[in-house]
Formats: sequence, structure tokens, C-alpha cells
Amino acid sequence: MVTGTPGVGKTTVSLNLATKLNAHYIDITDLVKTKKLVTSVDKKRKTLIADTKKVSDHLQETLSNIEDTIILEGHYVIDVVTKEDVDIVFVLRRDPRELKTVLDKRGYTEKKIWENLAAEILDVCLCDALSVCNEDKVCEIDVSGKDENAVVEEILLLLKKKQDFYFGTIDWLRKLESTGQLEEFLRKF
Repeated sequence: MVTGTPGVGKTTVSLNLATKLNAHYIDITDLVKTKKLVTSVDKKRKTLIADTKKVSDHLQETLSNIEDTIILEGHYVIDVVTKEDVDIVFVLRRDPRELKTVLDKRGYTEKKIWENLAAEILDVCLCDALSVCNEDKVCEIDVSGKDENAVVEEILLLLKKKQDFYFGTIDWLRKLESTGQLEEFLRKF
């Protein structure tokens, strides 16, 4: 499973990883859109609100029909799986300054940008993963300044157990504070 705040590179990395592992790939956001598994539309954020119960039910049915390796991807994928579904969760992380540039280029509204930056700074996706999975199944990867191939290679090494899984090493609050930028970010939240 690959998760993380929007803009960290989940889709690109997951597609590349699925190709290298000859695995099935399921984009949870795309699944919600194509199967219309929504409860409502948030017009302010210009986003769909997923019906997590329906997504989870659909996903359970899909997973039961696939015996091969599956890469599940999405920023709220952890909300629609059971602990038993998860072999490993890779939480992709990106420096908030770099992430802001990515989200700006995507044309996100200021509100949506700052909500996602807050989620990244406050480790929301990591905390969500740890709330569902055992610690030994969670690994966070700093993708800042890396291209997708480097990230995929790092994941492949982790999967081959040539590196230990790790989390808790990324502290954007401390990094922003040490560069004198934390107050600037906090003012926007």
C-alpha cells in the first residue's frame, strides 16, 4: 500500500512499482470516481467525499478475487482497508516547501493547499497508517528532491529486506522551525 498527502508522488511511484513487481494496481481515488462511491461533493474544495463504507465493501470484493500482489494507492486508502489486508504501508513524505510548489502547479485553491500542507507537517497520513497497522508494517519515505525511480528503488530494497522499515525520522515542524519558516506556515493554517 502507498499513501501520503496529495502531491507527494503516490500515483507515479505506485504505477512504476506495480510495473516492476508485475502487480495489480488500484487507485482508490479513481475507484471512487469511476464507481461513484461518494456521499457528496465538497464544492468549496472542489472534491468528492468518498463513502468509505461502500469503498471498503467494493475493495474487499475486489481483493478477494485477486491472488497476485496488489498495490493500493491513495491518501485515504488506510480508511478503507482492514488490518488483515495490509502487508506493508509506504507513507510518502515531501518537504512542505517543495509540496507547496507541487500543489500550486496543480492549481489547488489556497485553502486546499494549506489544508494539505498542514496534513503533511502534522504527519496525518503516517498517524493514520499507525492507527490501523502494526508498527512493523509501516515505513515512511522522504521523497523530497528525489525522482520517482530513486523512490521505487528504495521501496524495492525495503521489500527485499535489504533495509529496515522505519518511521518517525521525518519532522517537518522541527525542520521549518530550524529554518525560521514555521511561523510563516502556521499563519496560513
